[in-house]
Amino acid sequence: MPEGPEIETEKLHEAIQEEMERDGGGFLRQIALTTAVLAAFAAIAALKAGATVNEALLLKTESTRLQAQASDQWSYYQAKGLKAAVQEATAASWEAAGKPVPEKLHEQVSRYAQEQVEIRKSAEEKEKERDAKSAESDHLLHQHHHFANAVALFQVSIALGALAALTRNRAVWWGSMLVGMSGIPLFILAFLG
Repeated sequence: MPEGPEIETEKLHEAIQEEMERDGGGFLRQIALTTAVLAAFAAIAALKAGATVNEALLLKTESTRLQAQASDQWSYYQAKGLKAAVQEATAASWEAAGKPVPEKLHEQVSRYAQEQVEIRKSAEEKEKERDAKSAESDHLLHQHHHFANAVALFQVSIALGALAALTRNRAVWWGSMLVGMSGIPLFILAFLG
């Protein structure tokens, strides 16, 4: 005894597939697939764009902090120079009066000059470190722009893909893929740069 009426499901499946193809089902799958791939690229590029700009801003902040420290060191350097100049003027006053200059004055001038050498070294190290942080930040900002531009192209491509799916227009879909493919070199360039 048969279990039920036998239906030729293979022919039914083929008929459904043919109908979907006629209605653009295969085309819609192609659009969906390319849009999904471009969306994955866009997501990665957006994450990298955000990460690089955050790191660049952090480095710029660090660079600014180092600049402030270097400026403080230069102010300290000038203060020591002024103290040395005051001591030299005091020594000159002693000499002008025809009196022996106290040894303490010469020692202080010498000490201030030695302190200035150390302070100058510290200030220059801070400036060198500042320049390195600033250069690294500039590099990351440049990299961020490549990622951000790639994201923009991927987003336009995805929007065109949605338009192509709604209108079932292959020309719009090809335009979508062209725009998306133009974002990929920027995406790769951002990783290399």
